[in-house]
Amino acid sequence: MNVTSSTVDTITLIEATGSIDSKTAPDFERTALTAIQGQSEVIIDLTNVDFLSSAGLRVLLMIYRQVKAKNGKVVLVGTSEEIQDIMANTGFLAFFSLAETLDEGLTILKTA
Repeated sequence: MNVTSSTVDTITLIEATGSIDSKTAPDFERTALTAIQGQSEVIIDLTNVDFLSSAGLRVLLMIYRQVKAKNGKVVLVGTSEEIQDIMANTGFLAFFSLAETLDEGLTILKTA
């Protein structure tokens, strides 16, 4: 798994590639939590994530809580049907806005 963070139009973008499971979740957590410090608008691009375990869900929830504490919003981009199903079944989908593309995610945050 690979995780990168950058800024697009003052919005923090976290991009993950590969599987987010018990082995890779700590790296995802470390990179993501460092990137979102002080941020209230975050996009997490999951377009290239093929698997998300409960450990990955836990990290997403941590990100959500930290951003929400600043009255912010988190948008998930490119979430596969399988991952959306997992998130729907666990109730996690209600915490996030979903977008198909990065541009759509940016639009959601700019109009929020």
